[in-house]
Amino acid sequence: MLFLKKREIKVKTQILSFKQETDGIFKGVKAVACALLATALIAAPAFAETVTVGIGTQNTTTNTVTGGVIIKELGLMEKYLPKTGKYKDIQFKFDWQNFTSGPPVTNGMIANKLQIGMMGDYPLLVNGATFQNNPDTKSELIAVIAYNANGAGNGVVVRADSPYYQLSDLKGKSISVPFGSAAHGMLLKAMEDHGWKQDFWQLSSQSPEVGTTNLQEGKIDAHADFVPFADLLPFRGFARKIFSGVETKVPTFHGVVVRKDFADKYPEVVVAYLRALMDADDWLRQNPKLAAEKIQQWTGIEKEVAYLYLGPSGIYTLDPTIKPKWIDAIKYDTGVLQRMGKVKEFNADAWVNESYLREAFKARALDYDKQKASFENYQISGTDTLCKKPIKDPTVAGEVWVKDGEISAYSSPDCTLAAVKKATAEGKSINVVYLIDHALGVKVFANQAFYALNTKNPKQPSIVPFLLKKDAEAYAAKTGGRLATYDEVLKAAKI
Repeated sequence: MLFLKKREIKVKTQILSFKQETDGIFKGVKAVACALLATALIAAPAFAETVTVGIGTQNTTTNTVTGGVIIKELGLMEKYLPKTGKYKDIQFKFDWQNFTSGPPVTNGMIANKLQIGMMGDYPLLVNGATFQNNPDTKSELIAVIAYNANGAGNGVVVRADSPYYQLSDLKGKSISVPFGSAAHGMLLKAMEDHGWKQDFWQLSSQSPEVGTTNLQEGKIDAHADFVPFADLLPFRGFARKIFSGVETKVPTFHGVVVRKDFADKYPEVVVAYLRALMDADDWLRQNPKLAAEKIQQWTGIEKEVAYLYLGPSGIYTLDPTIKPKWIDAIKYDTGVLQRMGKVKEFNADAWVNESYLREAFKARALDYDKQKASFENYQISGTDTLCKKPIKDPTVAGEVWVKDGEISAYSSPDCTLAAVKKATAEGKSINVVYLIDHALGVKVFANQAFYALNTKNPKQPSIVPFLLKKDAEAYAAKTGGRLATYDEVLKAAKI
């Protein structure tokens, strides 16, 4: 009995000793854990803030691609985003939202779902005027994406078999246009130039998609639209352009606007976007054929049309600077819309903010004011390998894009068409042929053009291309030639 009690005491003593030891171990582990946790908390950064930036794009509006889809697909903006100072704990998430016209972009900006947006001149004007009446914040024009100094890009098309060849032919006819778009502004300007009343034709608002379908089905007589549809529909074979915005002689451009409250809070992000835009311009100019192919892949707009606008001697010039001529055009456009009762007052000068773009130019060590004063575009150049001469005058040059092959440049319409005949004789298929309109100075699809043909010297025929039939007829009458089709001039061209 005494033995059992002594053993019980010994066991209790061992248990107590074990408990004391384990308590000590647990206390030690707990202390170490607490120390490690404290160290981790001290070393760990604060929880990162995520800022979502909504960017409203128009991917199928070809002359906006360097401001939208190219930046997105190539990831150009991320390398310029600020990461220090107040930005060290901020993560930026980009919400790219694609639209088919400008007005919905303005709606998104008003609702603060979009902070950056891009659109054509008339929608830009309405955007600025709308925000100037907004008590919460304003919008600012911070850059241009692409421009045509004389208004080309917007246009009016009819069916390929239509008997109409100019705007005056459409009196009393049905014509649709996306209301509030740059093309709508073009029509208003044309009506004012001709002194036509608003009932000159039956005008209705239709998106590019709806207008295209209705034109194909013969439900409307004509459709007016912005880039690229006035050239895309003829390229697809069922339409013909009868009016170009270049006839208005008023510049047209697409630009970038930003909500002022966002720009004031995150100015370095706005500069990062503009640096990415400039990178996108450089990337496209370095290899315009590849860029056109990628644009087709990303947007569904045919590469041949993208190249028409943005390739060498293209209809549009890539240049982000905000030139006084563009602001003068906006002021003129404001007057047109005011006379039509579409807008009230708008202070265009107060709307422009070049400071972010100047910072982007400074980061590249570029002279902003020098570029602002320039209207140069990159042009068709090189050596004409068929006619064995340098391409000295890009205004009469041409290009031939062989199917599944390269794009070759030539010094004249005659040499260009002779190159087509030679390639065809060699069994090659021609993808597309480009020439320059003699009257309007815009790049055109050769198979869609009208020609003044003079064969008085059959060994060296005179072949002069025009976008519009009336211009070809006038030139032919003046020079003793005749109106000719693409097939006729192709036959006349000498190898």
